[in-house]
Amino acid sequence: MIDNHFSKACCHASRPWFKEPLFLVSTVIFLFWLVHLVLLSLGINFLIPLFEKFLEYLKLTWWAIGLGFLIGGLIQTLVPEKLMVNLLGKGKKSIFIAVLLGFLASACSHGILAIAVSLYKKGASTAATLAFLLAAPWANMAITILLFALFGAKAFLIIGGAILVAVMAGFIFRFLEQKGVIEGHKEEEIQERELEKWYWIGWSSLIREMLVSFWSLAKMVLWWVLIGFFLASILGSFVPESLFHRYFGPSFLGMLATLALATIIEICSEGSAPMAFELFQKTGAFGNVFVFLMAGVVTDFTEFGIILTNIGKKAAIALVVVTVPMVLLLGFLFNYLL
Repeated sequence: MIDNHFSKACCHASRPWFKEPLFLVSTVIFLFWLVHLVLLSLGINFLIPLFEKFLEYLKLTWWAIGLGFLIGGLIQTLVPEKLMVNLLGKGKKSIFIAVLLGFLASACSHGILAIAVSLYKKGASTAATLAFLLAAPWANMAITILLFALFGAKAFLIIGGAILVAVMAGFIFRFLEQKGVIEGHKEEEIQERELEKWYWIGWSSLIREMLVSFWSLAKMVLWWVLIGFFLASILGSFVPESLFHRYFGPSFLGMLATLALATIIEICSEGSAPMAFELFQKTGAFGNVFVFLMAGVVTDFTEFGIILTNIGKKAAIALVVVTVPMVLLLGFLFNYLL
């Protein structure tokens, strides 16, 4: 049977169902809805716009979320982990392969960290690991479908921009790694690994593994989606549009403010997508949307810390120094051209 480690890499140890984040977040939103109904019975209706907005997001994206989980489950069930790891050791092609595998790795920006660390520990180069990390949260299959549901054809620009940043930064990281500027594996640490053989596991096993992967992905990202929907609904319902235009408009200072906001907000990529869409609805600044989405990867404190402790301080600093200017430049171009 195919090794399904990737579907488990970013999941926590087994915990009671009532302690699962998905259950806790769903319960909080449900209780909030009950409070809304009580207030509504008393003639207090200020929460109506919030829940109308929340339902609007659910109606807009339910099919994308389900399809993303379905495709992600297929990939995690049928693509061997060892095959992925063995393709990322060294060479220029490893950068392109890393970006492609990032596209196939259906995990959120937080969940992808465990996978990236696993790749590095098993022989992937620093450059390939960081390229994979950059591509996965915004160029993966599940989020691609969600972004198209929200942004339509403009999602091509987000996905293309993420891939462009990942590839260009990957080659810069490769150069820095070869010159010893950032940390990397020592040559004697790199050993040839035997590729895992693929074989058909049968329909019953496939369906069983698919259900496990589907539920694993749901527990990993769906609660982030719900948080993102709820926060985006708050922004859309109660934050004045003039405030968005004043501080997060299509200017360089607006992009810096957006970058700072995204750095502070610790939320999964699937949760950031609806918030980015609300930002676009309020300001029309598509470049700021791109900066907001990418900043969750290039300036996130969690990712910086993971790279710092597992690869090294120089690699962590390089991730920020190399990628932030690229993201801001693309954001400026999107604001100027669109």
